[in-house]
Amino acid sequence: MIDLHTHSLFSDGELVPAEHLRRVEILGYSAIAITDHADSSNLDFIIPRIVKAAADLNRYSPTLLLPGIELTHVPLEMMAQLTREARALGAKVIVGHGETVAEPVRPGTNRAALEAGVDILAHPGFITREDAELAARKGIFLELSGRKGHSITNGHVAAIARLAGAGLAVNADAHGPGDFLTARMAEIVALGAGLSAEEYARVRSDMAAFVKKVS
Repeated sequence: MIDLHTHSLFSDGELVPAEHLRRVEILGYSAIAITDHADSSNLDFIIPRIVKAAADLNRYSPTLLLPGIELTHVPLEMMAQLTREARALGAKVIVGHGETVAEPVRPGTNRAALEAGVDILAHPGFITREDAELAARKGIFLELSGRKGHSITNGHVAAIARLAGAGLAVNADAHGPGDFLTARMAEIVALGAGLSAEEYARVRSDMAAFVKKVS
């Protein structure tokens, strides 16, 4: 199991990184990213702390912790700048908070995040085929979300990704202990979105290849 989109108490999650990592270690995860919510006000506060946690905890845990960030409701004009700053601060996984139907995300956020070169476009709502094709060209994952509300459009995202040839990632968007996906629940999220077993196997393989590349 791999999850590339989760939150700790450095934003709106419930757990310190050590417990966060221990919880998924027990579930058999091979890797997890902590990608707390950020904008220009807290980017430089969060990332160094997750980087420090990863440096410490990865010495002792069989589950790899990847430091990341989720750029959330940021002005479209700042997306590229903040993506560059996040990478310079040591973020290995950059998530763009996409145009979920569950929140009033500014239209154009999907496109701005893709153009900025994030690694994952989270819960991208009714993403257009044009934007999905851009994700495919740039090797950016579109997310199938396990989180209530964000998951409503998973079927649309899966269908558009298939048409555009875009990669997918299945993530929990976990904020607390009860949110982490088991292997079976992650499979249900994928199959429930309309993926075949073969397509979900490709998703898992692609996510594993990404972790190997950035770690």
